[in-house]
Amino acid sequence: MNITIKSPLDMHLHLRDGDMLKTVAPLTASSFSGAIIMPNLVPPVNTKEDVIEYKKRIQEAIGDENFVPYMTLFFKSTYTKEFLESVKDEISAIKLYPAGITTNSEGGVSGFDIDELRETLNAMSELNIPLCIHGETNGFVMDREAEFITIYEKLAFNFPNLKIIMEHITTKESVEALDKFENLYATITLHHLIITLDDVAGGMLEPHLFCKPIAKRPEDREALLRVALSAHPKVMFGSDSAPHPKDAKEASHCSAGVFTAPIALQVLAELFEDNNASLDNLQRFVSDNAQKIYNIKPIEKNIILEKEDFIVPKNYNNVIPMYAEKTIKYNIK
Repeated sequence: MNITIKSPLDMHLHLRDGDMLKTVAPLTASSFSGAIIMPNLVPPVNTKEDVIEYKKRIQEAIGDENFVPYMTLFFKSTYTKEFLESVKDEISAIKLYPAGITTNSEGGVSGFDIDELRETLNAMSELNIPLCIHGETNGFVMDREAEFITIYEKLAFNFPNLKIIMEHITTKESVEALDKFENLYATITLHHLIITLDDVAGGMLEPHLFCKPIAKRPEDREALLRVALSAHPKVMFGSDSAPHPKDAKEASHCSAGVFTAPIALQVLAELFEDNNASLDNLQRFVSDNAQKIYNIKPIEKNIILEKEDFIVPKNYNNVIPMYAEKTIKYNIK
């Protein structure tokens, strides 16, 4: 049995830079028509010139692949309306990180004082630039996302015309927040639909499943599955595929991130099939919802998944993927 997905989109992707970019960018570009590219490089992408140059490097890395990188800026509360007007045509969103909460986020926001953020967020509202947020506090690791819900609600209430994307949600509280405010949306990863904290640390430690936000409880995973499999109109697929070299993952200070780019569509198809979910919902989850939320029209690109066992490679140039050396049920034809 073959499954055709029209113009699949990854609405949260890390491509890194340099040699890592050259390794991982072609893997996404071969199976997606476009992706929202995260800006947390070192130094971060926070000028128009940064955006343009990074996009050029991505395009060079993917070669002739038919793929659109949708670029983002690293949020700064000093962005003026004049600056945002000048860069608007080069970006699809702005990404806000709480300071120090995840990889390369040291220059992020502290405190979330509405008055300090007001000028930039009002300008984004007027210019219809979505705000993507890594929503975690610096509290106890299992509670960080749930604690951040009050900040999402404060932002949604004070800036009702601002489209706010709750990135890579992992909790039932985040799922419940979706329907509380009209301007709240969310991305969901592949790995958070499959694993819980037990898979990461319940037996032998699995460093290649360690990510931020950390995987949560079974009831949280069930809440995510419910809205993803039903293709809730306010959720969309965002892999948060976050590659690190093997020695950074299999280390005493393990880097956070799960590398799923090479297997994302194949395993999603298997997941929807195993849960008897509609293939129309799979199409909505990996493309149609994102098109409506971001108001984008992706390039036409049909990806055909065939029901054929595929052994996931052990590594991609020293980057270990999720399910390395395991067999999955679908292959990209």
